[in-house]
Amino acid sequence: MTIEEKILNAETHVFKVVFPDTTNHHNTMFGGRVILMMTETAFMTATRFSRNNFVMVSSKQIDFKKPIPASSLIELIGTVEHIGNTSINIKVDVYLEGMNHEKREHVVSGNFILVAINDNHKPTIINK
Repeated sequence: MTIEEKILNAETHVFKVVFPDTTNHHNTMFGGRVILMMTETAFMTATRFSRNNFVMVSSKQIDFKKPIPASSLIELIGTVEHIGNTSINIKVDVYLEGMNHEKREHVVSGNFILVAINDNHKPTIINK
């Protein structure tokens, strides 16, 4: 399998419903909850790409373009942006969909750097 095929196959889609226990007093999704879900999606994407163990070492700018209201659907999409020797950069985009209509819009994006680690928790070469 080529590196391009591995990158394509690693793309990860996660769907969630915005239930009341994930919202704040404005009845919109907690920003911290969104970041948690984005981090999990980044981890899954990196793992699916190389099957290494990973830890997150950095999150780059995360842009919230619009609030995410309760009773919405969201889709998180993780994609491989760059592969180094021991680190990988994963971009995660979040899309908002209404429960009762087909409108879809991009509402959050961010980049996450993860490092592959071995059984001794030391950086290791990423399986390409």
